[in-house]
Amino acid sequence: MVYETGVKTIPVCVELWLHYISFYVTYFVDSTEDIRKLYERAIKAAGTDFRSDKLWDSYISWEKDLPNVTSLHDRVLSIPTQLYRHHYDSFKHHVETHHPKEILSLDDFLKLRKEIVNKTILTGDDDENVLDEGPPAFIGPPGLEVPPGMEDTEGGKCDTDEAIKLKDRLISTREVMYRKNEEEVSKRWNFEEAIKRPYFHVKPLERGQLKNWREYLDWEIQNGTHERVVVLFERCMIACALYEDFWMKYAKYMEDHSLDAVRTVYSRACKIHLPKKPYIHMAWASFEERQGNYDGAYDVLATLEKSVPGLIMVAMRRISLERRRGNLATVETFFKDYIENAASPEIASFYSIKYARFLLKIKVDPEAAREVFKQAIEKDMGNLKLYLQTLDLEYQCTPVDEEKVNILFESLLNCENFSLETKAKMSQRKLEFLEDFCTDIKKLKDAYDEHQKLMKDLHTERKKRSYDAANYTQLVLDYKSMSEEPPEKKQKSEPPTNGASESMSQSAGTEHGSYPYWGSYNETKPEVTPLRSLRKLQNRNVSFY
Repeated sequence: MVYETGVKTIPVCVELWLHYISFYVTYFVDSTEDIRKLYERAIKAAGTDFRSDKLWDSYISWEKDLPNVTSLHDRVLSIPTQLYRHHYDSFKHHVETHHPKEILSLDDFLKLRKEIVNKTILTGDDDENVLDEGPPAFIGPPGLEVPPGMEDTEGGKCDTDEAIKLKDRLISTREVMYRKNEEEVSKRWNFEEAIKRPYFHVKPLERGQLKNWREYLDWEIQNGTHERVVVLFERCMIACALYEDFWMKYAKYMEDHSLDAVRTVYSRACKIHLPKKPYIHMAWASFEERQGNYDGAYDVLATLEKSVPGLIMVAMRRISLERRRGNLATVETFFKDYIENAASPEIASFYSIKYARFLLKIKVDPEAAREVFKQAIEKDMGNLKLYLQTLDLEYQCTPVDEEKVNILFESLLNCENFSLETKAKMSQRKLEFLEDFCTDIKKLKDAYDEHQKLMKDLHTERKKRSYDAANYTQLVLDYKSMSEEPPEKKQKSEPPTNGASESMSQSAGTEHGSYPYWGSYNETKPEVTPLRSLRKLQNRNVSFY
């Protein structure tokens, strides 16, 4: 039982299969067919592995039926393995030490002998022994009819020359297989040589090792058979068990061959090796959802969230899954739970934005969306995204409620958590809104006056910051000059002149002149465009409202 569990978990482990077979042979000596079946299981699971030579040698040395031994040699000679030359030499030794009729089945022997006889006739060989002597004697139980061509002739044995020709023919046909197999081995040799750690270890693999595994897998997928690709993936999953991209690559490949195999790959990865890796779990959930198994996808995501709580991507994937299933009530429940149990106000605001968008676009309930934003702003007043998303919500409503938008702008402009730069930008947006939707020119005039006052305050603050920066820069320069000059040549630095201050003020004004919409207070001429001309008029001290 333990062995069965082991070979099912690691099917490509040749050493484990050999231990299992050794144990089975020791305790079940008389069960020849069962032992042969166990060998065949091992060959099917790991026989195409590049390093499976020990398994093939063990099977060939155990097998006592010579035709079966020949068949095993034929199979291994067509599989690229590390000791491919050894297998070819073993086959030649097998042929040279036995008579062809002993190592071939009756049908194969007759077919091969017929080829030799026909070739002899075509080449005009007049060896009477070959042409006239019949096939080897057939010895069977009394009353059994002798097969055609096997009647006893001259002692019932092929002569030596014919046996030699048969052996040469056997070896020559296998040499063709050997040469072809040698080419396949040469194509894989560099990949195999680059594998320095085929076993599992908790230490990370080198980048070169990971690159070699990826390139080897891509090459085998493009050029190899399905069986060899699966075996190579299984080998890779031993050394790269802690890398979820390899598991995902394996699962993606198996999607074209077996859905049950895909689930097995994901299950091994998520339940054994990578229980806390989110991407492989979400890939599994996505696969189950594509197959219509919504409950399976739900279980995968729920298990991941228990293992690694607090991941926003997992929470959003669970919400999206329920939305696609049509469980809108469950979606609302999830949103409320995540907002209430959020680890920080920023995360709660993120969920609130998503929740409000769901209420507006899916449930078509703008009032509920406004309420969500209102509660979120009360908890996280310094989050500009909340105000912007609320503003976007109002813009999408038809008709636009001017009063609600004005209240939102006033709330933002009166909030102490925002800087003057942010307030100036939002004041600019307020003017744009009033230009498009306002029905009272007085409101527009008042907003314009407030914006001008805010811009003056911003200009004063920037001018002050520029002056402070100039003083700091001058102090740094004075310190450097005092450190570099000789002591006798050091002079006391003079404070910055009024000219320097004026220069910095002008630069501050120039910086203000690059303000995105409403322009500046200096006399620098901006690029003349229709929109820029309108901004220039709006920024003059004389109001046109």
